[in-house]
Amino acid sequence: MPKARQVKVSAVVVKDICSIQDLLVVLEEDNNGYGGSIWYRGQADLTWGLVPGYLRFSNAPSESTLLKRFKQSAALLVGTTPGKSFDWLFWMQHYGVPTRLLDWSESPLVALYFAVEGWRAHPDKDAALWSLRPSELNKKANINNVNEEFFIPSFDDEELENYTVESLGSRTRTTLMPVATIATRNNSRIQAQHGVFTIHHNDPIGIEGVGDSSHVVKYKIPADRRDFICKQLTLLGITKFQMFPELSSIGDIIKESLS
Repeated sequence: MPKARQVKVSAVVVKDICSIQDLLVVLEEDNNGYGGSIWYRGQADLTWGLVPGYLRFSNAPSESTLLKRFKQSAALLVGTTPGKSFDWLFWMQHYGVPTRLLDWSESPLVALYFAVEGWRAHPDKDAALWSLRPSELNKKANINNVNEEFFIPSFDDEELENYTVESLGSRTRTTLMPVATIATRNNSRIQAQHGVFTIHHNDPIGIEGVGDSSHVVKYKIPADRRDFICKQLTLLGITKFQMFPELSSIGDIIKESLS
């Protein structure tokens, strides 16, 4: 089995992983002795940066306008009407509307699934698994609780007030760094995926470009190993239904078994 190897690209550390066994080795090496939370994100293309969907558009309508459009059609379809704009952002993210949120997971296997599961659609692309130390990112945004070394705020905390849709709409001259934050897991999908978030302000900087980049590590998954890792994940019970515990997932799984 190929061993993990390390190279340096800009300030971000990049390591190859060719199997789940490789992943276990590098995670143990990289996180030995660290006491804070570690989050993970899988991406189907190694070249993609850590920039949320909304900030990848150069001439998009304001986020407030997108929110109004979404509310107009979604209000009668959601079970409980969200109260805060953050709650609406979660719904928008859930259904594919570009937002300032990036999805992360507390589980490396969940993130690895999202890195490799689309190997048929991206057959020649190396994938990426990102590792993030959220409290270290937050310290670079001047969020640092002296009484709690590895503090991570929630969307209800005062540190996030400047990141609301309303605040961005009224304070266009202010630019803040992206931060890591936790949210109430109020649907089955986010619970199954051990979901957590980073949220950007109005600067399209990638999270990997913040400060000295020491808060992130990037793991490269070679294109020719994605199918193999996908099969390993299936053996461990990490499947589409586990990630998306919904009726549509059952139908997709049965349909795939017939092909």
